[in-house]
Amino acid sequence: MVDIEGRQLSTAAAEFLRRYHIRAVCLFRKNLGTESEVKQLTAQLRAVLGPQALIALDQEGGSVVRATFLPQAPSAMALGAAADAALAEQVGAAVARGVRSLGCNWNFAPVLDVNNNPANPVIGDRSFGANPVEVARLAGAWMRGALSERVACCVKHFPGHGDTQVDSHLDLPVVDKSEAELAALELLPFHALCQEAPAVMTAHIVYPQLDAEYPATLSQKILGHLLRGAWRYDGVLITDSLVMKAIYDRYGHQRAGVLALQAGADMVMALGAQQEQLNAIEAIGAALDRGTLSQQQVLRSNARLDALAARFPSTSSDYAPVQLQHDEQLMRDAWARGLTVLGAAIPPQRDQPVRVITQRIVASDGIAEAGLPGARVAALFEGFDVQVDEVDELTALDWARVPHDGRFDVLVSNHRARYGAQARQFLPQLHMALWNPFQVLDVPAPAVVTWGYAEGAMEALRRWLLGRGDAPGRSPVQLVPLQRA
Repeated sequence: MVDIEGRQLSTAAAEFLRRYHIRAVCLFRKNLGTESEVKQLTAQLRAVLGPQALIALDQEGGSVVRATFLPQAPSAMALGAAADAALAEQVGAAVARGVRSLGCNWNFAPVLDVNNNPANPVIGDRSFGANPVEVARLAGAWMRGALSERVACCVKHFPGHGDTQVDSHLDLPVVDKSEAELAALELLPFHALCQEAPAVMTAHIVYPQLDAEYPATLSQKILGHLLRGAWRYDGVLITDSLVMKAIYDRYGHQRAGVLALQAGADMVMALGAQQEQLNAIEAIGAALDRGTLSQQQVLRSNARLDALAARFPSTSSDYAPVQLQHDEQLMRDAWARGLTVLGAAIPPQRDQPVRVITQRIVASDGIAEAGLPGARVAALFEGFDVQVDEVDELTALDWARVPHDGRFDVLVSNHRARYGAQARQFLPQLHMALWNPFQVLDVPAPAVVTWGYAEGAMEALRRWLLGRGDAPGRSPVQLVPLQRA
């Protein structure tokens, strides 16, 4: 699987795909323009890749979506806060309807990572929660909904990225747990759901008590012996992107591509520059020629990929206006059911002067969409006597400079990073965590948690602020706001 540049398939890219018999492309935000442009692009890809094309994207919901013009699904953690499997199934089906309407037939979701580590920098709201049984229950429902709409799912990141403090896009995480400890937490959702899942994506993480030498993506002990052998998984196994620094800085595309296939993967995700993609292709070919990569194993992988493409064909379909309207409302309702208050949080009175402190701009980190900008945060307080103080970096906020003038102070955390120890000195009357729920642990204030910043989440928050809506959610992770000194 490779990626491409631009919103149209260039002649050079089409020739590259044809020449090297590439069957799979992953689309990112850089590729997605309007709905009609995306449909045109997937049609171009099908014409080049052939009838067994695999066209994928990450449409998880919450902060990790690529097609932002589709109905904006709640994050996994928002569904965890609602704790309703029927709702999760309906959301999964609606996500798949949107994906299929564009001509994509493979969605890299749902996330099965159990986020029990508040310091995790990359999973957070992408997880259904900290309880592995609940993660399996809700993610399984979401997946069954998606499969009912004929879009392939891909559970990730095996064997589990929830209990890490390092982002594998930037470095190589290590989870030093015994197999018994992993079985009780990280592995439980994967073991429960893998026989239903048409595809599994690997994690670029070292689990030294399973394999002291290789990260899971390249580990025969983890992919071959555990997943393929002990669990008898016979679906498609795809790597996470080999361009991520956890793998690329240590192995490069060439070595990593071969090692992953030797370990038991069926498809390597060789993203990045076209030369890097070619390096992986040539290395795999050379390994087949030398006999260090089994021809029989590669044919078996091709058969699995053929079966996936046959079961989930890539065809675009019309998104009926009535269905689209229904799905839009479903997503809004689902976001509202996840809205959660902590520490007896209450909104300011309408006649009470309010100060809102938030970050001016929150750029995309390449994984998630850009955070809610300060201007849109300010719009939540329309009708209030409000003063909005936008800062460049909330993590550098100096609370001592906030005036003591009788205003009701609202800290709106619209960024992703955790705060440092200085946040213990923050004294807002209300903390709004719009993205990273674990920021609640940093600030000694009552909080309202939205689990994301899509339009549906902001509508629910606005109704709560005006006293027109409640916050029925229950946190699926342990969040106890700090007490003031």
